[in-house]
Amino acid sequence: MSPANVVTIIRFILIPVFAVLAIHYATTIKAGEPHELLRWLSLSAFILAAAGDGLDGYLARKYGKTKLGAFLDPLCDKVLMLVGLIVLSQVSWSSHGWLIPEWYVVMVVARDVSIATGCVFILLLGKKLQVNTNWSGKATTTIQLFTLGWVMLKVVPFSPLVPTVVASVFTLWSSWFYVREALRQLQPE
Repeated sequence: MSPANVVTIIRFILIPVFAVLAIHYATTIKAGEPHELLRWLSLSAFILAAAGDGLDGYLARKYGKTKLGAFLDPLCDKVLMLVGLIVLSQVSWSSHGWLIPEWYVVMVVARDVSIATGCVFILLLGKKLQVNTNWSGKATTTIQLFTLGWVMLKVVPFSPLVPTVVASVFTLWSSWFYVREALRQLQPE
């Protein structure tokens, strides 16, 4: 197994570690006795899983990319983001009830499902799928991470609704890009 794939598998293992620690931390808050060590351990697991994306990319470029890695790496990124959004929309990391709004989680899931459906549709029509990225997709991911960090770091005393609204604008914008891209690929050659 390639070094990059090993890092990606470790990243996958860190995702449930983050989720379990996050839920336990929220339970201590609800009980009125927050255990900050749980928060920092959960946050560390999340950061390591997210930062591992850069490491596995570097290792893939240095030692060679694999088909397995080309599939697992973006899947891991997506699972990490979705688990983070889902967990932090269900359990509060604040006595103020800070939650990522559920409507935003639905929006992100709907966007990802529509992108996957579009890819399958293009392939079923016998067309060659071209995976083209755009700055709006990368900006959306960055702002989603910022929103999760807003909740987990507790640096700013404002509701996570503020970054969530910004993230939703970028999510919609990137959705529009992917719809246009799918329509372009469906045009007769």
